[in-house]
Formats: sequence, C-alpha cells, structure tokens
Amino acid sequence: MAGTQANFPVDMSKLQKLTLDPSKPQLTPEQKATLKNNIQIMRDAIVLFTATGAARGVSGHTGGAYDTVPEVAMLLSIFNHSDSYLPVLFDEAGHRVATQYLLSAMEGHIPYEHLLHYREANSKLPGHPELGLTPGVKFSSGRLGHVWPWVNGIALANRDKTVFMLGSDGSQQEGNDAEAARLAVAQNLNVKLIIDDNDVTIAGHPSQYLKGYDLTKTLSGHGLKVVTVQGEDIDALWAGLCQVIAHDGPAAVVCKRKMAPGIADIEGSSHGHDVIPVKSALKYFASRGYSEDAIGNILNNIKPNAVPYLYIGSTKEVGANRVVFGEAVNLVLDKLSKEEAAKKVMVIDSDLEGSTGLKVIHQKHPEVFIPSGIMERGNFSAAAGFGFDKDKFGVFSTFSAFLEMVISEITMARLNFCNVLCHFSHSGVDEMADNTCHFGINSLFADNGLADTQSWLYFPADPAQMTAVIQRVFFDRGLRFVFSTRSKVPWILKEDGSRFYDENYEFVPGKDEVIAEGTDGWVVSYGDMLYRSWDAVLRVRKEGLNVGLINKPTLNLVDEQAIRKVGSSPFVLVVESLNQKTGLGSKFGTWLLERQLTPRYGYMGTNKEGCGGLSEQIPHQGLDPQSIILKIRQLAQ
Repeated sequence: MAGTQANFPVDMSKLQKLTLDPSKPQLTPEQKATLKNNIQIMRDAIVLFTATGAARGVSGHTGGAYDTVPEVAMLLSIFNHSDSYLPVLFDEAGHRVATQYLLSAMEGHIPYEHLLHYREANSKLPGHPELGLTPGVKFSSGRLGHVWPWVNGIALANRDKTVFMLGSDGSQQEGNDAEAARLAVAQNLNVKLIIDDNDVTIAGHPSQYLKGYDLTKTLSGHGLKVVTVQGEDIDALWAGLCQVIAHDGPAAVVCKRKMAPGIADIEGSSHGHDVIPVKSALKYFASRGYSEDAIGNILNNIKPNAVPYLYIGSTKEVGANRVVFGEAVNLVLDKLSKEEAAKKVMVIDSDLEGSTGLKVIHQKHPEVFIPSGIMERGNFSAAAGFGFDKDKFGVFSTFSAFLEMVISEITMARLNFCNVLCHFSHSGVDEMADNTCHFGINSLFADNGLADTQSWLYFPADPAQMTAVIQRVFFDRGLRFVFSTRSKVPWILKEDGSRFYDENYEFVPGKDEVIAEGTDGWVVSYGDMLYRSWDAVLRVRKEGLNVGLINKPTLNLVDEQAIRKVGSSPFVLVVESLNQKTGLGSKFGTWLLERQLTPRYGYMGTNKEGCGGLSEQIPHQGLDPQSIILKIRQLAQ
C-alpha cells in the first residue's frame, strides 16, 4: 500500500509509559533513557506526518511541534504521577497543531495512519486545533498568542489544579500576553508556562528584527518566577520544570534551543517554522536509519489535489494580489526620491512580509520599511501615529483574520484623522488550510465609524485592478483598507476576450463597475468571487437568461446610479466570500429598501466552519459557480 494507504512506519509501540515526580528534580539514568526514547519516536512521527502536508501542497508547520516534544513528554509523565495537574497541554501557538494530533493518536482517539492525512480537506486535521472537530482535541487554539488570558480563567476555575501552557517566543510578542501576565501575578494563579524560545518566526529572527525583546526579562519584570534553560538538555529542562512547579504562583520555563534541532536542512532557520520539504524529510529519515522504501512509499505517493474546473470569462494565467499590493506600492515610491519617500511614508510589518506583499517593498525601498514583531495592535497604531501629520502616510499589513484584533485602534486612528493604508491579505476562505480561525471574513468591521465619518474599503478583483487601486488611493487622506486573498486570481476578461482592466482603466473610488448589462436580474460581486460569478453569469446567459454583473470594488459606499440600475431589475444576488452575517450582502438589501427598490433579493457568503484543504473551501461554502448558477435560477423564477 502506498501514500496515505500505507501503514504508519514509525513504530509507536516502542513508546514507554513513564511516571515522573516533580518533587524529584534529578532524573535517574533509566528515566532519562526512557524520555530520550519517547522524544525521538514522537519527533519522528511529527516529521513524517507534517511532511505529508508538503507532499500534498497544503503547507503546514513542522519545527514548532518538533521543538516542544521534550517538554510535552515530561508533562505527560507528570500527568501519570498525580491528578493535581489539569491533564491538557494548552498551546498558544495553534500552528503547532501536530502536537495535538499526535496526542490524539497516542490516546487512541484516531489511528496513527490517519495522521498521514494532515491538513487534507475533510480529514478533520486542519491547520489549527478545533474543539469538536478532531476526536481527542481538547481545545481550540484560535489565533497566535490568544490562549494565555483564557488559560488564566481556566486556572481560576480550577484553583486546586496546576495548569500548564506551551508558549513560544513568537506568540509571546502579542500584547494580550502582557495583560495575562499581570492578572496571573496579581491573582497568584497556578499557571506554568513552558516557552520554546528558538529565535525563529516567519519573517526571520526576533533577536534581529525586534532588538531588546527578551522573554526572561519580560516575564520576570511582570513578576513571574522564570527559569531559563537549554531546551535540548534533558536534565536541565526537567530540573527547570520541577522548579516552576514547586513555586507557589505563576512561573515559566524559557527553553532556549535552535529551531528544529537535529533536522539538517532546516535547523535554526525560518524554514523550520514552515513544513519540512519532502526531500528534507527523506534525508532526515535516512539519517535515522529508516527504510527508504517505507518512507518514500508514503511521501512520494501523496500528490496535490486540485479541483478541476475550466473557468470562462477570465484568463488561465493567475496572479497573487497579495504580492501585487507590494509591487504597486513600489510603483508609487519609485516616483519619489529616497529622502522624500523616507520622510513621507512608513511601511511597518508584523512578521508577515513574505505573506502580505511587503517583502518587495523591504527589498526595493528599505528607507521606508520598519520590520516588527507579531504585535498587530501596536504596529497599526504606529502606522497611524506616523500618519497623524496630514502630509505623512503609514502603511500597515497583516492577515484579514487579524483585522478583528485592531478594531479599537482603527477607531483611535479615525478620531485622530490619521492617514493609514491597510492591506489585509488572506481574505475570505479560499485556500485557507489553517481553517476557521484564520478565515478573513469580517472585513466590514473596519467600517466602524459613524455616518458622518468616512473610511474606504477596497477589494480588487484581479492584479491589474489591484495596481490601479493602489496608484489611485495611496496618497488619499484618512483610513483606507485594501483586501486580497491567499489564493491567486485570474485576470477578468470582457466578452470579446480582451482584459477588462487594461492599460486605459482608471479606478474611481466608490464607483461600481458594470461587467455586463442585464435585463433579467443582476449579480453583484467583488474580489475573488468576481471571476467565479462571471463564469456563472456567462453560462446562464448562454442559456438565454440575460443576467448582468456588477463589480463592487468599494465595499462600503453606495453608488446611487448603480444601485438604482440593479434595484429596478427583477432580482439582485450578492456573491462574496466574506461572512454572510456581516458582509456586503447583509447591508445591500437594506440599501435597496431605503431607496424603495424591491427586487427579489439573495446573498451568498461564507456560512459555516471550514473543511480544511485548499481549493475545497469554496465549494464547501456553496460558493462555486454551479452553486451561484443554482441561486440565480431560483431568483429568476
């Protein structure tokens, strides 16, 4: 049997049950040998099944879960010793989900072979742990750095227990961890943190881009007892763990180690944060003495899964709008001298420059670029503060899911009339293997000002429109929000086959764009759903249903001329990948009624938790062209 049908080649039966008493800080030779045995087996398992994510093209994360295995093995042994510890390994770094899945298999909730479906669509093994989805998973991690304040509450509810949390030097950069530290100390909570301090995050090394950041000093300053050890020194790690358990109150072990120790190709590098490449995994297992056939039979026979569909109305060629954003900003900055650009513009990163398009700005215009950590609230406000001067402009970028974290800061910036251009990538749900907690679907939360204020929310449909939007709005004053997807999108074509957004196109803020006229009804869409809607519209037009299509690239403003055009037709259907509860569709019907326009009305958007995988997310939400066609036919009856 090959691929995911193969037997799990890591012999998990060799795991040995171990009981450790934290009142005895010195390991016996037998205990140490058992620990080392278990650590190696668990690490081998993590490397193997996370590498399947690389093989099937859904990415993933190997290094973090691999790193923390020594402390995980020790905590499991402590749980065997006494029921005075809450037996859950809470983890504030959700991307280390491989730990939770391995524990689920070790406890018998899922077979080990199922781990070979890591991050595969509908496998119930998404990129972050989700309570109620995966058998054996005991909590949802949510987004990075959100667990400690919640664990404080668990400690308050279980004062007779010691509560543990796995942390990381990346997740500890989030500001709510500072609030959690203060509460834990003030209430003398029996919370114990074991923090993997490997000096690696997505964009690089905190010691380089966030100078002065020191976990030991920070946590000690908050009042926690902190023990700093070398995480790969088993004796030192166990002794440190015993110290913090013995301490009355909140305490932390800071585990210094290289990222992915012992994995030759990725050790100590930011590549270790991501999924291990198949070639590197094969090399690792060869060095470990595994049969090349056994491992290769699995990893070499797992292939990316595509949902084949030939779209009409758009190009086969696709481009990444999230990358084009940075390229478009460069086109604006290229027109300024280096001195003028540095004086007028500041671009700040939140450890995601390679994901949100800022990397090309960093490379070409370092004079405007500020590398920073996983501190979205503070970074947004820094961009806003730079733009407090009416002639200066801050640029901020992160994932769309994290927009929800900066709502209060957006209000602060609006109250101060700041100039901020925000790019929120990874909007919607398409290709979101990280699944529900990373869905960027509440984007209209950014439009939270009163009716006498104005913000601008833009969601370009293709790379050409993204470029046109940025060039037009970059130096507009006030708050401007630009959205893009993780997935690539094609260029929109006219019915004659030429590109809709050509060199003569000029973007006009607030103006809806007619892609095709219609008399039987209208579809209103934008962003990554426009090309899917255009495909559906073209297909029903071929059937004789004369449906029109509107692109609404400015999400939060009413184009009076366009709304009266569509509202005077038999039906209007809004199609989007944002939250059906909070997206454009939830507003557009009200806008119609306010103008005494009463067509039959429908709207489609993201409406349920994700299925994992990549391209499978769109049809899972009922947003594929065939679902759009079905809704059009229902409204046209």
